[in-house]
Amino acid sequence: MLTWTTYGSWLQGDKRGWVKNGRILQPDSKLYLTNKQKLKRTPVKLKESQKRLVKEIISAESKRINQKIYAFTVCSDHIHIVAEPCSESISQIVQRYKRVSTYTLQKNGFNGKVWTKGYDKRCCFDVKDLKTRIDYVLRHG
Repeated sequence: MLTWTTYGSWLQGDKRGWVKNGRILQPDSKLYLTNKQKLKRTPVKLKESQKRLVKEIISAESKRINQKIYAFTVCSDHIHIVAEPCSESISQIVQRYKRVSTYTLQKNGFNGKVWTKGYDKRCCFDVKDLKTRIDYVLRHG
C-alpha cells in the first residue's frame, strides 16, 4: 500500500500523528508549528474535479506500465494505492504517478507544487494483510 500527501496537508508533528521512515510517531505541537511556519505556499486541497483527473491519469498510467491496482482512492489531501509490484521500484512508481498527475493538473490550470516529498509504504505479507489494506482504502473512497 502506497500513501502520499498533498503539499502542506500533513506536516511532521501533526495532531493526528505522522509517519517517518515507516514508523507512526506521536503528535508534537512544537514540531508542527515549526513546519507550518516553513511552508512556502498555501497547503493543497484537491477539488472534486482535480481528484477525478488524478484518478484518471494514474489509472491510465498503471495500465500503460501493466501494474495491477487492487484498490485506489484520491482524497483531497492524500492518495492511497494498493497494487502489485511491477518491474519498477516502489520509489520509481510513486515518482511516476506524482509526475503524471502533476503534469495533468498543471495542464488543467493548477499552479504550484502538488505533492509532499516522499511517501509511505506498507507491504502485504499474506492474503489477510492484502484484504485489510484493500478494505482500508475502499473505506476512504
